[in-house]
Amino acid sequence: MKTKVQKQEELTRGRGLLAKSDAILFTDFTKISAENLRRLRRDLKNVGGDFLVIKKRLLAILLKENGIDLDLKRFKMSIGTFFSQKGVEGASGSIYKFFSSLEVPEGGEKTMWVKHILAGYDIKNKIEINSLEIVSIGQLPPREVLLGQLLGILAAPIRSFLYILDQKSKSTASN
Repeated sequence: MKTKVQKQEELTRGRGLLAKSDAILFTDFTKISAENLRRLRRDLKNVGGDFLVIKKRLLAILLKENGIDLDLKRFKMSIGTFFSQKGVEGASGSIYKFFSSLEVPEGGEKTMWVKHILAGYDIKNKIEINSLEIVSIGQLPPREVLLGQLLGILAAPIRSFLYILDQKSKSTASN
């Protein structure tokens, strides 16, 4: 059992993380090994975020102080909170990759770990995000890849037109 001082320290740390965050995501970390949680924390640090395990009651106080109205009691398990400085998009990819990379036990459902992604909250836009939206965003390729794909789509008709002109000029030159 934590003392009042320890709880105050947790709240202070949570306040600091929440103040510099654009989004928060909630995950169920039960049955995940300590080694995997360390790996998650490392991965999340690389994308500008922090993972904090804090009691739901304390987290509810922290959220209420910041005008965020979320019902955390609907989650019957212990939850871990990811504080993201890069918005929902930056956090979703890392969280999804982590949970989808965990080894599925024999006979387990392929998406069993992805179901550990519970919900989120976009602090900038003040909207709650459900787990399906987080997974959908997490499955998207990075921004740079999407821009490359868009560029390829835009350049394809021009490339085809130039190919036709090239073939037409070769056929008229041979005649």
